Amino acid sequence: MKKLFLATGNEGKIKEMRKLLADLEVEIVTSKEIGEIPEVVEDGETLRENAIKKAKEVADYTDLATIADDTGLIVNVLDAKPGVYSARYAGINATDEDNNQKLLKELAEVSQKERKAYFKTVIALINPDGKLKTVEGICKGYITNQPMGENGFGYDPLFIPEGYDSSFAQLSSEEKNKISHRAKALNKMKEYLKSNF
Repeated sequence: MKKLFLATGNEGKIKEMRKLLADLEVEIVTSKEIGEIPEVVEDGETLRENAIKKAKEVADYTDLATIADDTGLIVNVLDAKPGVYSARYAGINATDEDNNQKLLKELAEVSQKERKAYFKTVIALINPDGKLKTVEGICKGYITNQPMGENGFGYDPLFIPEGYDSSFAQLSSEEKNKISHRAKALNKMKEYLKSNF
């Protein structure tokens, strides 16, 4: 069975990706199975640049086909911030809660109808021969004025997807995986993997 390395240490992402790729005939490998991988500096100006850089550096290191993603929350009224800085919005070692608190503070004076936002995920796949494929997924919604729910990770407690009254953190993983940005991107990647891997 072919191996596919997931270049992330984020347990939430790994869980989500394993679930979404479960019916593929590939063995999903993470750093838990092969040991620590080098830290990749995500200094690209776009999510796509970061995803490609991460996939390439990790594939070079592991010699395995590698999937890497970069995800950002884009808040329209904040000039597309936090964007590429989503994971470190409140600082380099910021926790999810730190980032959420900073975002709420910045939106404190902003009315509900101006809190439109979307999540965007770009996934890059690099084969050991250097062949590259990227896909993206977007989920539109808005930012609530207080955290809601215990599930998920990152900005999930603050993000209410279009057409819903619940935040991502209030939805079950099954519900979230039907509509999320990462699910949309992974489903595109899955289709590509079925015929090209």
